Amino acid sequence: MEWHVMAGHMLTIVIMAVALGMDAFSLGVGIGLRGVRKLDVLKLSSMIAAFHVLMPLAGMFTGQYVSVLLGGVATSAAGGLLLLLGGHMVYSALRGEPVASFNHRTFWGMLVFALSVSVDAFSVGVSLGMFSAHMLFTVLLFGFIGGSMSVLGLMLGRRVSRSLGGYGEAFGGVILFAFGLLFLI
Repeated sequence: MEWHVMAGHMLTIVIMAVALGMDAFSLGVGIGLRGVRKLDVLKLSSMIAAFHVLMPLAGMFTGQYVSVLLGGVATSAAGGLLLLLGGHMVYSALRGEPVASFNHRTFWGMLVFALSVSVDAFSVGVSLGMFSAHMLFTVLLFGFIGGSMSVLGLMLGRRVSRSLGGYGEAFGGVILFAFGLLFLI
């Protein structure tokens, strides 16, 4: 394979990795606005990185048939979940009293969040399986960039939340809600 063809493949994979990582970044800002400890940033970003490796791998192995069958359902489920979480965060913040909410510090909360930002990586994985991309390089790059972008988003949200005070959770909820709508459209 000629170097310019290989460079084009690599650039395509890097662009896809950044595009997939943007969800993790944006939603990380939303979670960070609620207030997040540095240890939670590390845990959550590690889980997101793992899902950004596992989901495209699963997509690559699953093939086109399952993607056509489940791709839209999985994306709609993730969108609905983000609508619920975002709406609940806004409600909780505006109500002013403590309301049981999505807890990103628990294992299940981190799992739900990591899954919601990694669902689209499954469909991309199916396409990449047909594209005959270098599998190990691709999924490791997806994981690295997804994890890195989630750290950046969580830390940015954490820093901004100090300035926003009590409105940080409501603003974070609006971000999650907006991404939920985008997933459903």
